[in-house]
Amino acid sequence: MPKFAGAASRFAFASFLLLGLMSAATLAKDLSKYRNFQLGTDLPTIAKHVGASPSQAKAIQRRPALIQELEWRPQPLGSSPRTESVQEVVFSFYNSELFRIAITYDRYEIEGMTADDLIEAISATYGIAETPALPANAMQGQYGDQEEIVAQWQDSEYCFKLIRSSYGPSFRLIGALKRLQAPAQAAVTEAKRLDDEEAPQRDAARIADQKETERAKLEKSRLLNKPKFRP
Repeated sequence: MPKFAGAASRFAFASFLLLGLMSAATLAKDLSKYRNFQLGTDLPTIAKHVGASPSQAKAIQRRPALIQELEWRPQPLGSSPRTESVQEVVFSFYNSELFRIAITYDRYEIEGMTADDLIEAISATYGIAETPALPANAMQGQYGDQEEIVAQWQDSEYCFKLIRSSYGPSFRLIGALKRLQAPAQAAVTEAKRLDDEEAPQRDAARIADQKETERAKLEKSRLLNKPKFRP
């Protein structure tokens, strides 16, 4: 009888553990994409998906790695009564691979909504959010405004962060492919170093070009004016 009880106990524990693993798998959310856009996808595929040409992507830098951005402003489909909360999406590519998605929400479409409202809605897609235990340190945004991370969702490969800006106030959702974050940042840093290193040479070449252009202009005027000159 004790042996049977022990076996039953072990079976019950194993069943409980299995159910726990199944529940965790069920609760796990897919952080690899935003809507239908998969992080890691190539530029031509993303461009086709948004009805654009790959040539419309703007090259942010070309060395030591090619970093490009493609902007997209989603619109409601057809005569749908649904509004679009997203004002703009910027896709960033590292050597043609999508490594970052920046979603800016329309301030008028989310007017009155709190950070908790957005976190609740986003968590329905990405699972339970991680929120800072203390108020996050403010950081400077792209246009000099103050930004802070109010929540994030992540796993070993992907990360999404909800960022609040002091301007508006407004919110952005930033998704990233973790394995390309460090190489992309390193490429940006190296590109700046190369630009700074070559700045004197570029400035000298620019000044030389300006002088040559001015000289050619004066010579053209000279050839035109000399024959008709009357002292």
